[in-house]
Amino acid sequence: MNYSELNIEKLTLATEMLKAIAHPLRISIVKYLDGGVKLTVTEIHERLGIEQSTASHHLGILKSNGVLSSKRDGKNTYYFLKHSVLTGILDCIDKCNCQV
Repeated sequence: MNYSELNIEKLTLATEMLKAIAHPLRISIVKYLDGGVKLTVTEIHERLGIEQSTASHHLGILKSNGVLSSKRDGKNTYYFLKHSVLTGILDCIDKCNCQV
């Protein structure tokens, strides 16, 4: 495959999603939402043991970079993975045996 055959637009979107995920808290959020799980910001901040504002900040980054979607239901907004293929990325992260 040569460079002209690559879809630069798709690669750019993928790069932005990978950059957005590249943070320990955001990886954790993505893992919690794996498998079609939908959670509110309250559920996420409680599971991670962080401030709600911190969880909201990281959710915003993931959503603005195409990693997450959200749906409002009454007073709650539920966050979920926008692309099921992100599960493969999580699998690669889990298999990484990076030891210090």
